[in-house]
Amino acid sequence: MGKSPQGKVFLIPTTLGEIGPLEVLPLSIKRTVEAVNYYIVENEKTARAFIKKIAPKKSQPSLNIQLLNKYTDDTELPSFLNPCLEGKDVGIISEAGCPGVADPGAEIVNIAHQKNIKVVPLVGPSSILMALMASGMNGQSFAFNGYLPIDKGEKKSEIKKLERRSKEFNQAQIFIETPYRNDKLLKDFVATLNSNTKLCVACDITLPSEEIKTQSVGNWKNTNIDLHKRPCIFIFQA
Repeated sequence: MGKSPQGKVFLIPTTLGEIGPLEVLPLSIKRTVEAVNYYIVENEKTARAFIKKIAPKKSQPSLNIQLLNKYTDDTELPSFLNPCLEGKDVGIISEAGCPGVADPGAEIVNIAHQKNIKVVPLVGPSSILMALMASGMNGQSFAFNGYLPIDKGEKKSEIKKLERRSKEFNQAQIFIETPYRNDKLLKDFVATLNSNTKLCVACDITLPSEEIKTQSVGNWKNTNIDLHKRPCIFIFQA
């Protein structure tokens, strides 16, 4: 008998907050979730809730779930793809948005390539790209920098360095922060950046409370906005 074909790794985007999945996700996501029983996820509870929402008839006991988070031992990761070697598909589900982008799923995708397992990215919302789309900043040249340093001095130094880079290369600089630190980060940007630098704040993307605003840092000094515990993306361009 011939060797059975390998399974694939499907990168399954999720919603960016509490909204009906089919409001922002295509039917291809629903069909994939209905067909796949092996999953790699950050949080089992929220992943099961997402699966139940998008495929309510799917049997929850039939799901095989592996956890991929900061506590996962790296030596375990290759075994997460064993189902693919047995001909079964595996889905990677992020906590919010697209797997592999600002997300630990990238580690599994890298292993999949090493094992010559086909990787299939599915369409879904990326807060990073959607914020950039709506910012009016340079979509031809941009950098996602993730989180800034916690230390006040280091943070200020990094912001100034990236502002210089933005000016030199006409490049949009993109950041994310833990939601309860959003207000503090906005204050840090306003206090550190040049008053003419453009700053975009994009929060609650795709949700009814979505708010996206781009203006100069000088104008942000006179703007009141509550970002506490709201998922946000920050972009500036000098």
